[in-house]
Amino acid sequence: NISVIPDDYSLSQNYPNPFNPSTTINFNLPVKSNVNLIIYDALGRKVNEIVNEELPAGLQKVTWNGLNSNGSRTSSGVYFYRLIANGENGNRFVQSKKMILLK
Repeated sequence: NISVIPDDYSLSQNYPNPFNPSTTINFNLPVKSNVNLIIYDALGRKVNEIVNEELPAGLQKVTWNGLNSNGSRTSSGVYFYRLIANGENGNRFVQSKKMILLK
């Protein structure tokens, strides 16, 4: 198994999208980074922080199960996910994408 380290940070569109009950979010880290992946509702309110940790360089895959930070199911609608990565090299990457939860 060959590990490929990406050249740049990137955040992929979640899949499936629309989703129910869960979706997968992939992102690339070129260096070890402190990562926050936060879900927001359409009004910009924080729904859940699904990653808050240091991760190694490489392709990362995270699944969101449609739950809020209290463990309750969220309602159908538009959500946004934001990746904030602070690399050990001092670089900072921030990107957001939209996703839809359909019930």
